[in-house]
Amino acid sequence: MPALPVQDISAGATFYRDRLGFTIAYADDGFAKLRRDDAELHLWVANDASWKHRPDFAGEPICSGAESFIAGTASCRIEVDQIDDLYAEMKESSVLHPSDAGCGAQDTEWATREFAALDLEGNLLTFFRRV
Repeated sequence: MPALPVQDISAGATFYRDRLGFTIAYADDGFAKLRRDDAELHLWVANDASWKHRPDFAGEPICSGAESFIAGTASCRIEVDQIDDLYAEMKESSVLHPSDAGCGAQDTEWATREFAALDLEGNLLTFFRRV
């Protein structure tokens, strides 16, 4: 089950709903469960900014596990059936990865057809279909 870090659960869940087509099955201030067809993913809050106010990290490591710099560093792969239709939808929503050449989902050497998108924080979502 993918679990991706975001700084704001409400903003993240709204982005997944409005731009990526997920439904919000559950959300509170620290966690959200999202679904689209057979796919489910979770968002968890990573908004501890106390590390910004520490003058020296040498004596004591950062260790809350929810530091704000973690948001946007995750990735996941989501298997789908209609990859080309989904690509067109994601292109329309302007969520495709900046490296996307606009040529649609691409066949890979490892027997998938796939494309990449980014969420509000910059977490990488790779949608794929086995070929």
